[in-house]
Amino acid sequence: MQQFFYDEQIRRFLLQFTRIVSNFQVQYGRDGEQAALLRVPVRYGDATRNAQTILQENSAASMNSTPLMTFYVSALTYDRPRMQEPYHVNTVSVRQRTYDTDTETYETTQGNAFTIERLMPVPYRLGITLDIWTSNTNQKFQLLEQILTLFNPSLEIQSTDNYLDWTSLSVVELDDCVWTSRVIPQGAENPIDIATLKFGLPIWISSPAKVKKLGVVERVIASMYDAQGDLNNALINNDLLLGTRQVITPYNWAVVLINNKLQCLQQQELAEEPPNDSITPTEIVADSNLLWPAVIGVYGVLRPGISQIRLRQEDESEVVGTIVLDPNDDRFLLFDVDQDTAPQNTLDPIDAIVNPLTYGPNPADSNLEGVRYLLTEATGATGNTYPAEAWLGANNRALIAKANDIIEYSNNYWHVVFNAEGDTDIQFVTNITTGIQYKWDGTQWIKSYQGIYPGGNWSLVL
Repeated sequence: MQQFFYDEQIRRFLLQFTRIVSNFQVQYGRDGEQAALLRVPVRYGDATRNAQTILQENSAASMNSTPLMTFYVSALTYDRPRMQEPYHVNTVSVRQRTYDTDTETYETTQGNAFTIERLMPVPYRLGITLDIWTSNTNQKFQLLEQILTLFNPSLEIQSTDNYLDWTSLSVVELDDCVWTSRVIPQGAENPIDIATLKFGLPIWISSPAKVKKLGVVERVIASMYDAQGDLNNALINNDLLLGTRQVITPYNWAVVLINNKLQCLQQQELAEEPPNDSITPTEIVADSNLLWPAVIGVYGVLRPGISQIRLRQEDESEVVGTIVLDPNDDRFLLFDVDQDTAPQNTLDPIDAIVNPLTYGPNPADSNLEGVRYLLTEATGATGNTYPAEAWLGANNRALIAKANDIIEYSNNYWHVVFNAEGDTDIQFVTNITTGIQYKWDGTQWIKSYQGIYPGGNWSLVL
């Protein structure tokens, strides 16, 4: 069973009319002789027994005091000239800001989202009659001079301050003015003189709107594959289903990924971007004041561990990782990469990246078996009379390696396991000390997927 919802629409217009005719005054006494101003009360009183009893103060012998203004609804008629498409439904989407109940403030992130369907309201014309009760003609002059100047030709009112109420605005139009209620001949009675003003309000009466709370699609499962039997690419890259795809980045901003931290950068901040061809760890750009809550709040709400950042690679593949806000700094997101989307290592991991001219292991260390290093400089030579003692193996076997080679300690001596000079294939290896993966592009080692991603090369999935 449906329940009736009373919205007090007509009553709100009457309250607004009450405010219009309130706070008018009449003057008692002459100027300079302690003249006093008296506020004229306003009452709603239609032709009902209850209203008449209130006006007469529950006594048939009581006479209404003056000055006084009363008003009542004199007509409510269907306004056919303002009729529009009766079956029209207007749909509007609304997104709220997240409200913190603890601090009783609104945050910068997006909260709930709603779709509101508003039905076409019904046009009516509301007639209101205002009676001005006065004891003499001077009081009538004073009140009419104050009221009549407001309507030239009408006065705009607003029944509510609701942003979604498309019927809140209306106007009050003065249709007629009756100077007095007295007639000639006067007769034996001496009634109170009443001036009558008749007003018209073009209003709308609306039925309740339909409010729908928007949900989030967590997962779509479909039996659709591309020509290679790839379900993911079929769903994401199907131009027939989705049309020509566009990669859009918020305001064409860039992101930089260093280690496990993501930072959003404006284009002018990319002049000193961290070089991707450096195999030493690079500090993230810390002087940017662009905050992730403001960036994400434009589009939705960050769901820690569910929301993703997708980084497009040169081969059109994507490195995907879930994100959470850095609890210590809103400029950073903590990026947890999905290892299934990251490039797969083709070489066994290394323990560190070292300069063999400034660093050397202790030959007496018994835990060197299986240790692997990536060298930044060349060391050793065939005719070297005094090889570096730190890199000597059993029987004083010297290490001969070049820059970008990977060496490993096994069988009590160091030997080269990756010869960079003779290998032109793409290789991937991870530094297990820093967790950074590196890529051999045939000429140098670079970070495989860390570094700068300009606008259009990354996407945000909430």
